[in-house]
Amino acid sequence: MKLSVGVDLHKGQFTVYWLSKDQSIGEFERYWTDVEGYEKFEGRLREYVEAGYAVEVAVESTGNTRYFKGRVEWVGVVVKVINTQKFKVVNESVKKTDRHDARTIAEFLEKDMLPESRLCSEESEQLRRLLKSRKLLVRTVVSLKNQVHGLLLSNGIDTRRGQLQSKKERRRILDVLAEQGLAGQAVEPLIETIDRVEQEVKKLEKLIIQRVDGDRMVELLMSIPGTGVITAATVRAYVDDISRFRGYKQFSAYAGLAPWVQNSNERERYGSITKRGPEPLRTALVQMVLGMVRNQRLTAAYRLMLRYQAMKVHKGTGKTIIATARKLSKIVWYMLRNDEPFNPIRMTDPDIRRIILEMRAAAFEAA
Repeated sequence: MKLSVGVDLHKGQFTVYWLSKDQSIGEFERYWTDVEGYEKFEGRLREYVEAGYAVEVAVESTGNTRYFKGRVEWVGVVVKVINTQKFKVVNESVKKTDRHDARTIAEFLEKDMLPESRLCSEESEQLRRLLKSRKLLVRTVVSLKNQVHGLLLSNGIDTRRGQLQSKKERRRILDVLAEQGLAGQAVEPLIETIDRVEQEVKKLEKLIIQRVDGDRMVELLMSIPGTGVITAATVRAYVDDISRFRGYKQFSAYAGLAPWVQNSNERERYGSITKRGPEPLRTALVQMVLGMVRNQRLTAAYRLMLRYQAMKVHKGTGKTIIATARKLSKIVWYMLRNDEPFNPIRMTDPDIRRIILEMRAAAFEAA
C-alpha cells in the first residue's frame, strides 16, 4: 500500500503529514531539524517500510532540501522535490499554516500530481557556492570604489572610472592626498579594504579554476571567442547536465531568455523575456555576447554579429544584446549536446565562408 508523506520544511523544524491511500492513516507530526529530530523521523519511515508500505516523501525546494533529501534517501525512501514555480497551491493558499501545507502536499503526492524539480549534482552545487561568494565580494569591491570616487570628488579630485583598478594607482592616490594635506584618513581604510577583498576574490577565482580544470563542458564553452573561464564555469554550474533539456527552446526558457507569450482565442501577445531562470546563467550568456562584441576582429563576419549590428540600429543596444543572448543559447545547447567546440566557419556568412574555404584549399595545394 502506498503511503504519501507531505513535508513542510523550515530552518528549525518541519511538519509532516502521513497519508495512506485508503485514508486509514492521516496524522500530523512535527520534528526539529537537529540530529535527534532527523533520527526520529527516519525511524518512523523505517517502521512503515518494514510494515510493507511503499513510502514516498514530497518536500518543497528550500535551502536545506538537499540535506533533507540525502538523509531520507539513505533510509531507502523516494523523495520528490516540488517545483514551487509550477505548484502555487501552497504559496497562494488563503489558509497558510504548516499543517495545511503539509497536508496539501501529501494529498497531491498521493494523486501523483506534483510538479517535480531536479536538484543539481553535488559538484555543480559546490561550484555555484564558489561563484556566488565571488560575486558578493566583487559587488563589495565595486561599492567601495564608488565610495572612494565620491570622497575624492568632495576633495576636488576628479578620478576616471577605471583609475582604481590597480593597486599601484590606488597607492598613488593616497600619496597625492598626503602631499596635499587632504582628508586621506577617510579614504585609506576603504582602499586597504579594497586590497584585502580583491585578494580574496583572486583566491576564489583560483579555486574555481582548479575545480573546472579538465572539465569538458568548460573547455567547449571557452572555445567561443570572448568567453573566459569564470563565465564558462558559471554556465557549466547552472546547466549541470545538458541532456535534461529536450531542445534549445527548453534551454533558453530555463535561462529566462524566452519571451513572455499569451495566446487566447485569436489574439497572440508577446512581451519581454520571462527572467524566470537562474539569474547567474542569464547574466553569463549576456557576458558571452559582450565578449563576442569586444572581439570584433574575430567575430565581425559571424552571422550572429551581423544580425546584432543590424538589429541594434532600430531596437537599441539593450534589447539587441538580450535577443542575441537567446540566439547564442541555441548555439551553446548544440555545442554541449553534440560535444563539439565552437566552429567559426559555420558561424560565418555563407559568401565569406566560401572565400575562406577556397583560400584554405589553395594554401593546402600550395603546400
